[in-house]
Amino acid sequence: MTEHSTLNKVVVIGGGYAGALAANSLRLRGDVDVTLVNPRPRFVDRVRLHQFVAGTGEAAVDFGTLLGEGVRLVVETATRIDTAARTVELASGRALDYDYVIYAVGSTGATPSSVPGAAEFAFPVAEFESASRLRARLDESPRDASVIVVGGGLTGIETAAELAEQGRAVTLVCGGTVAPSFGPSGRRSIVRWLSRHGVAVLEGVAVAEVRQDAVVLADGVVRPSALTIWTAGFGVPELARASGLRTDALGRLLTDETLTSVDDDRVVAAGDAAAPSGQPLRMSCYAAGPLGAQAARTVLSRIAGTEPAVIDLAFTGACVSLGRRSGVRQLARKDDTAVNVHLGGRAGAAIKELTCKLGVVKIRREARKPGSLIWPKGGPRPATASS
Repeated sequence: MTEHSTLNKVVVIGGGYAGALAANSLRLRGDVDVTLVNPRPRFVDRVRLHQFVAGTGEAAVDFGTLLGEGVRLVVETATRIDTAARTVELASGRALDYDYVIYAVGSTGATPSSVPGAAEFAFPVAEFESASRLRARLDESPRDASVIVVGGGLTGIETAAELAEQGRAVTLVCGGTVAPSFGPSGRRSIVRWLSRHGVAVLEGVAVAEVRQDAVVLADGVVRPSALTIWTAGFGVPELARASGLRTDALGRLLTDETLTSVDDDRVVAAGDAAAPSGQPLRMSCYAAGPLGAQAARTVLSRIAGTEPAVIDLAFTGACVSLGRRSGVRQLARKDDTAVNVHLGGRAGAAIKELTCKLGVVKIRREARKPGSLIWPKGGPRPATASS
């Protein structure tokens, strides 16, 4: 690396898959001072939170094993980006000067205010803190206590499967179909596994109310629930809106196809909280790494005075674990549209486990060799995207 006399200060907000990888990738230049702001002292391996809840795995990793030399970790919560003063304000009252910001705040779980009792009595699993509370409650609950998991997406399926494999009585309530992003054969494989392991699957059923010991369905049926787990829906932190930056309806930062904010070219987004051309990529660990690397490269291009490249990411499918010994690997076209082909059973489980490991492995490799991340390309993006 070449030494330079003037340092460019880059503050990365958020230490998830996108933010940690971006922070490491910025070290491609020797004149970049990198500060990573994260509310927790440890990295949360979110793709393993369902394992953490069930007690079959851990989901926290020491940042010291992930971040490259020179990346400074600040354990704080960012409350506002002052784009005029070029500072990131922190909850403690401190402020960090920046030349560029990488906005990688990620996503959170969302319990709808429209469902009475959901916020009070249901446990989300999208954050480490809520997952920890749920794990404690499960440890205290009898094995035969009824558990209702709300949400038929991958998180709901994985949580239900992990608990069912332990012999718990689980009901999975889906507002639509199970695994709606999968093809028909993949969905059937998931439902068969759940059925064999005693999971009652209710498809096309909405939840009208969550009580302390029950769930009320839209048709008025009351199902007992000693523990209700909410996995339906996601949100993003309000930092961009609080900073006066334009967002989409969910709160993701609006950017162009280089991941640069449409309001300020000193702010670049990555991961779940980015909405390039108002058309965000699927919220996923898979997309987070490439978006983090792309965000870093956009910043480095601006420092170098060159035109940043546009994001180019092709999807290949998705994985879901079904307990510790089975899984489904769904294949997809480059535009993330599922095809009716999947791999199941132990092969699906092995692919899923490898995918989970790679999330952390890629960050560590980027720490050792900045700029090393590669990913499938050729995915379609909006033809009218600004550059």
